[in-house]
Amino acid sequence: MSTGTTNVLDSVFGTGFRSLLKREILRFVRRPRNTFLPPAITNVLYFSVFGVILGGRIREIQGFDYILFILPGLVVLGAVSNAFENSSFSIFHGRWNEYINEVLTSPLSYTSQVFAYVAAAALRGVVVGFIIVGVGLVFVPFAIDGGSVSVERPFYLVAFMLVITTLFAGFGVLGGLWARDFDYLTVLNQFILRPLTFFGGVFYSLDILPPLYRTLSLLNPMVYMVNGVRYGFLGYADVDPNASLVVLTLLTAAVLGVAVVLFRRGYGIID
Repeated sequence: MSTGTTNVLDSVFGTGFRSLLKREILRFVRRPRNTFLPPAITNVLYFSVFGVILGGRIREIQGFDYILFILPGLVVLGAVSNAFENSSFSIFHGRWNEYINEVLTSPLSYTSQVFAYVAAAALRGVVVGFIIVGVGLVFVPFAIDGGSVSVERPFYLVAFMLVITTLFAGFGVLGGLWARDFDYLTVLNQFILRPLTFFGGVFYSLDILPPLYRTLSLLNPMVYMVNGVRYGFLGYADVDPNASLVVLTLLTAAVLGVAVVLFRRGYGIID
């Protein structure tokens, strides 16, 4: 690795970046009852109602037991919601109480600041995803006789989880800068993000929809995220996982670029 490349990496991911990242990680790790317990309880309900009770009637979708089919979608729902919530709340709370000014006046570059917020939020999303998988594994024996869960495409699973949590952590930064009060964050998460996820094929396959509704569903970006993670778990997807991964990666890079520009301009921070 050349000296120039090393200097660039040090300037972005140096001591300041690691310090801010550690602070942001400790912020949610120290409050597990607020960050990890709610998604665990929520998914106990999802798997109980949809996986066991409803799944006992539906049985299979596309050759997969229903509880296995919905597992990847619930992982996406929990992961992206928590990634978005973490970065949006952290940015907005810092603005609200004005302690974000300490970060802005530090020697850290704007790129380092954004990447630290995003990395911490993405990590929370991934951890919540693992928790949801753990909850699902508890319910699998009740829904499938002698059934088990295996990861068919590990590379795709890891790649999609990293991309979608980073993407929504970036969206969270934008939301935290845009929000004027806490209600804005509630609207974004509860009335935009979650409905898009539910209509993104979490509980059903696109192939069972009439042609018109299937075409309309393809306009929903969540479809590609849910199917990407589902492909990683089950080896099945309603859409091309390779094209989905490329487009989502480019979108993630664009969102992070916009976030850095807005930080540099002081959008939402400097009146």
